Amino acid sequence: MLTFYHTPLSINSRRVWVALLEKDLPFEEKVIALSGDQFKPEFLALNPFHHIPVLVDGDLSVIESFAILDYLEAKYPTPSLLATTPEGIATQRMVQMVTVNELVPAINPLTKKMMGFGQEPDDAIAQAKQKAEVVLQFYASKLGDGPFFCGDQLTLADVVAGTFAPWFEQLGLAMENYPTLQAWTCRLMERPAWQATQPTAAELAAFRDRMQQRMAAQGQ
Repeated sequence: MLTFYHTPLSINSRRVWVALLEKDLPFEEKVIALSGDQFKPEFLALNPFHHIPVLVDGDLSVIESFAILDYLEAKYPTPSLLATTPEGIATQRMVQMVTVNELVPAINPLTKKMMGFGQEPDDAIAQAKQKAEVVLQFYASKLGDGPFFCGDQLTLADVVAGTFAPWFEQLGLAMENYPTLQAWTCRLMERPAWQATQPTAAELAAFRDRMQQRMAAQGQ
């Protein structure tokens, strides 16, 4: 059986978690507390870089979320989360890479503000929103009028970008300007895999409290 080492509030973990559920694969869940579990010898034996997620399949340990997603598709191809046309394959990869290379750094100041971890200067917040809007415009252009990025089929493009989607409004982004993205987000949130992996308010509050206590102890 597959063993999935992760932290529920991690976006990197969540994209793999969603894929496992969408593919209806049985797996054993091992929750890693990032307050120290990641440095224990047994975990370092799986990933010497002490990051989550990690997927173990028999004697094989796979690290890095994109590598795990690729492995799952190659080893367990049904049901497929891969685009099937040249255009779809290009869209899938573009959306994945834009998410990690453009969206993630753009929204860092917005995430910090949302979680109560400090306030960036107003110009930094404005710049973050502007950069995030470029990503949203790109998403909207690739989504078009279809239900998912690559047509009627859910793919890894939706999994990777879609694990961020429920937070867009809370980050202060003007989602009313993107009705197709709003509809896409609602479509994803109706799926059991998204519902099962969406953090609760209590989980977020507990995480926020832990981080604030840690920051206070470090004098930040």
